[in-house]
Amino acid sequence: MKLFKLNGFPREAGVFIFASFVNALGSAFMWPLTTLYVYTFFERPLADAGFVLLLYSLAGIIGQLLGGMLYHRLGVKKLIVGALALAAAMQFSLMLTDRFAVYAIIMTALGLFSSASMPAIQAFIAFRWPGSSREMFNATYVGNNIGVAIGTALGGLVANYSFQLTFMLNGTTSVLFAAFFYFFLRTMKTDQLPDKSARGLRSGRAVRAFRLLIPYKLYLFVGLGSLFVWFSNSMWGTGVAPFLYDEGMDLSAYSLLWTINGVLIFVGQPVIMLIKKFAARSLTSQLTASAVFYLLGFMIILANHSYVFIVLGMIVTTFGEMLIGPTVPAFITENADGDSPFYLGITGGIGSVGRVLGPYILGITYDWGGMTQVSYVAVIGSAVAVAFFMLHASFHRAKRSAASVTLDR
Repeated sequence: MKLFKLNGFPREAGVFIFASFVNALGSAFMWPLTTLYVYTFFERPLADAGFVLLLYSLAGIIGQLLGGMLYHRLGVKKLIVGALALAAAMQFSLMLTDRFAVYAIIMTALGLFSSASMPAIQAFIAFRWPGSSREMFNATYVGNNIGVAIGTALGGLVANYSFQLTFMLNGTTSVLFAAFFYFFLRTMKTDQLPDKSARGLRSGRAVRAFRLLIPYKLYLFVGLGSLFVWFSNSMWGTGVAPFLYDEGMDLSAYSLLWTINGVLIFVGQPVIMLIKKFAARSLTSQLTASAVFYLLGFMIILANHSYVFIVLGMIVTTFGEMLIGPTVPAFITENADGDSPFYLGITGGIGSVGRVLGPYILGITYDWGGMTQVSYVAVIGSAVAVAFFMLHASFHRAKRSAASVTLDR
């Protein structure tokens, strides 16, 4: 395929980033409104809404693990296009049921299929653009967050007219993303498809999955660090949100926090580039720095629960998010070679456990001790994440030193 440079990226890379942005925009039409939909349309208690989200998240963990293991067995085209098409079918199906049990089953299937494509898409980025994968991961991350910010803002307006329309728009963007991959991959020759470099999970002489789990230093502590980061980050929904409500603040005060988050992810990129250039040059140090930012942000909120300090805490933790988001897939794909889809699924699955446990545990903590106790737990969780990322970095320090010696020669 002939490549044309566009703002420092090949033209095909720019098209991919835009397609990913559209998909993220469509997804954001629906997800922020899931709890409200269960509460208003089905007239079910909030506990039932939480149960549906729990099923979705648990299915997502399984989906990431399956997606990582099936990448080289099915091939990139079948896995990504198939998973996105099935996810779109589930999204459209949500429009057709008025039974809560059926809705919960569809949402569970949607969590499975949506997550199955995630490690495959991340591996695709690394395999297709190996020389600039870090930049592509970051550009895709920023584009997706812009899509989420816009979609979240528009989703409420669309839902005021029709919840079913949000499902239709979400399904449509998934179909478009699947079609993009189908036609994009058709332009590549068979030997160009980025699923031919695996040494572990190919059919025939496949190395069993448990053998790939042996080099635990590659994935385990990245996954555990991510788990505690996402666990602590749950305090925004199960600590800050109810606290602002209990303080008598309007819901717009909570929405503003996420507006700040979305805007900062875009405008704060120059600051992140300076951090990577001067303070955290290696990928392992960037992971540690991300957890440190989360720790500092939650310590600010622990020290003072006023809205100004909560905003300041959001700003600081957003820098942590900007560091960890693209860095985890970048590290895995640069160090796992052809087996990276498997390890992306493993680390993503481990990290998602934090998203599952966080809302439940921090919700109980808030009921018991309020905002102060939730902040303590978030601080402790972030500190544990720092420890795991530092341990991870210690295992890979020798490799970086050896590479430095080689370059000096």
